[in-house]
Formats: sequence, C-alpha cells, structure tokens
Amino acid sequence: MTRCSWCGTDPLYVAYHDTDWGRPERDPRALWEKLILDGFQAGLSWITILRKRETFRAAFRGFHPEEIATWGEPEVLRLLADPGIVRHRGKIEGTIASARAYLEIEAEQGFSPFLWSFVGGKPIQNRLTSMAGVPTETAESRAMSKALKARGFKFCGPTITYAFMQAVGMVNDHMVDCPAHAECAAMA
Repeated sequence: MTRCSWCGTDPLYVAYHDTDWGRPERDPRALWEKLILDGFQAGLSWITILRKRETFRAAFRGFHPEEIATWGEPEVLRLLADPGIVRHRGKIEGTIASARAYLEIEAEQGFSPFLWSFVGGKPIQNRLTSMAGVPTETAESRAMSKALKARGFKFCGPTITYAFMQAVGMVNDHMVDCPAHAECAAMA
C-alpha cells in the first residue's frame, strides 16, 4: 500500500496527508477556518497555504469568526502589511464578510450541520484508483458553493468547495491503496 501521490515527499505535506486531510471534521470553527484557507489558496498551490497556515492563524487571531466579524479597515490594512500571509484585499475583506455569514448560519442551524447537509450528513466514500479519476467539482460542491455565496461567502466556487470537502472528510478521496483511505472510511 502506498500513500496518495499528490503529497509527494515534502515532510509538511506528508504529515498533512497522514494526519489531517480527509479526516471527518465537524467542529464549526475548524470548518470555517479550512474554508477560508481554501479560499486564500485560489490561484496558488495548497502547499503555499500550508506553509503559511500558522502565520495565518496568528494574523487572523485564531480564526474566531465572532472576532473577525467585527473587523473593519484598520484590520484589513494590518493584514495587507503582513508578509507572512497572502496579502489580497479581496480575500481579506471576503474573510470578514464570511465571518458575518458564518455567525448567521451558526445561529440559525449550526454551521457544521449546514455544511454536512450537502453530503447527507456522512462522508461520501469514493473508491479511486488513480489521480485521473479525482473530480475538480461535483453536484454537491456546486450546491454548497451556490448556497455559501447566497449567504455572503466569498472565494468559494465549486472547485474550492470540492477541495474543502475533500480536506474535511466530507468526501473520502484517498486512493483505495492508500492506508488513509481505510482509516478515513472507518471514521465515517
């Protein structure tokens, strides 16, 4: 059995694959953080964001939506001056807007149940044998993207939401010959 080829041999990427990616996540704050980071990844590689993840966490004060929802231009300017993160005004302002949308969803029905509803509350168990079979988006990711955008989220197109679904274990896209496939399936 071999691990999924996408993580290569970079120790940080391998550790992310082996301990994080594809494991079902249900904590609403952790889900929001991952969705925001996937939005920052747009146009970049995930390893770039992964290498900056701890700096992002510090700059965004632990990704607590309750705090970020109150931010305005001073915080945007502070973040635009931080060389440790991706300095993109639209993505930073989108994070603030998304924090406000998160709070509304969390109050209405819970952010985690809202997101997990797009896969019927349990992980989709794909049985992929090659990277060529991995989709870039699905009907579920398109529906999630549309619903998030309607609520005020930014940088959450269907490709981003599919990558998010993979990362948080809503979809098990580990290759079937990867040891993590069975581990993630057992967590479902």
